Amino acid sequence: MDRNIYRASEADAARKAEDWGSLTWLASQQIGNADSLTLGYVVIKQGQSNPRHAHFRCEEALYLMRGRLEHTIGSRTVILEARDTLTIPAGVFHNAVNIGAEDAEMIVAYSSSIRDFVLETG
Repeated sequence: MDRNIYRASEADAARKAEDWGSLTWLASQQIGNADSLTLGYVVIKQGQSNPRHAHFRCEEALYLMRGRLEHTIGSRTVILEARDTLTIPAGVFHNAVNIGAEDAEMIVAYSSSIRDFVLETG
């Protein structure tokens, strides 16, 4: 792989399917094409939600390309429409529920090339 180009075919082959949708990582230290960030494409299926989680090592920025989400950040809830951007501080538990009429598609970016993921328990 040319370090500067990560082909769609490579990303698609590494796509991680979940019951609630999918994650496709586009840039990270693990992929080998980024030293200080992680970038991904996330789909949350209509009526589904991703698990509540936090990233203690990095901030997250989410750009909603399509759909409508109810996103909970800590104890606060916001509604996101297509083309809205949400930033989430490091260490804050959050998750999204797709409340729209279609699958929600978003780009997510993290301020570290080694993204951590901690599920909320209890």
